[in-house]
Amino acid sequence: MHRLLITGGRGFVGRAVAAAAASNGYAVRISSRLQAPTPMSAVELIQVASQGPATDWSRALEGIDCVVHCAGRAHVRSNATDSLPAFQTVNVDGTLNLARQAVAAGVRRLIFLSSVGVNGVETALGRRFCETDPPAPHNAYATSKWQAEQGLLAIANKSALEVVLIRPPLVYGYAAPGNFGALVRAVHRRLPLPLGCVRNQRSLLALDNLVHFVLACASHPGAANQTFLVCDGQDLSTPELVRALARAAGVHVALPCIPVPALRFAATMLGKRDLWQRLCSNLQIDISKARERLQWQPPVPVAAALHAAIMGENQ
Repeated sequence: MHRLLITGGRGFVGRAVAAAAASNGYAVRISSRLQAPTPMSAVELIQVASQGPATDWSRALEGIDCVVHCAGRAHVRSNATDSLPAFQTVNVDGTLNLARQAVAAGVRRLIFLSSVGVNGVETALGRRFCETDPPAPHNAYATSKWQAEQGLLAIANKSALEVVLIRPPLVYGYAAPGNFGALVRAVHRRLPLPLGCVRNQRSLLALDNLVHFVLACASHPGAANQTFLVCDGQDLSTPELVRALARAAGVHVALPCIPVPALRFAATMLGKRDLWQRLCSNLQIDISKARERLQWQPPVPVAAALHAAIMGENQ
């Protein structure tokens, strides 16, 4: 496969996939809601309206071999009871609309960026999520990703379209959005973080490792109609993560030891239970399937990836 369409090609992940694909000889097209020029001269830009069940993808899909679907409604903090329909409109209906049009356009493969949240919100210490676990999506975002996965597999079963489902954990790198970006800023500011008593283990995924895996899935015949969990292959506790970032930045960050139950209580009272969950709970991933089926290994070590993330943020 040599012609790629990357949806959400201006986003954190899509932009990196597009750059790497172009440098590896792919003919790359990205879709974006914005018509502004792309900074990558080797990449073609097609303007596409906001993703939904009625979006016309015909121009973007013309001549494409493989779609890397990064666009979607991102996970946002919301306690709204009606949030699931909003996620479903974009992440389910919009994704399946794209897939059906991909079938009609003769696209051979579609890679869907899902989420490890389909598996659940946490693991017991020493227990790892794997592809054969029963799904346990814990919020509207993860539920919409699970529903989209099921719809894609149903389309693949009735057509020649090959589907690849990728469930990453937190993806980090330079200018990462969300919690990782906030953590990087806190480290640069040398803010004390009350996490010294946390004894968890979490699987993370460097952006460069995710990009490498996506491109492997674009070409490897063994990826067709498969689901993969993927991570760096080296888990860290939250205090280990903070110390590694601080070392890379050349600063010292105090980690006061406040008991985890007290942190949980405070987070709950402040309406930050989700943040406590991400900072203090365990979430570990087994990537044996990716290693054995695709002969894939994460190319970038964790220490190097964290150093690039923290130093890039400071430039």
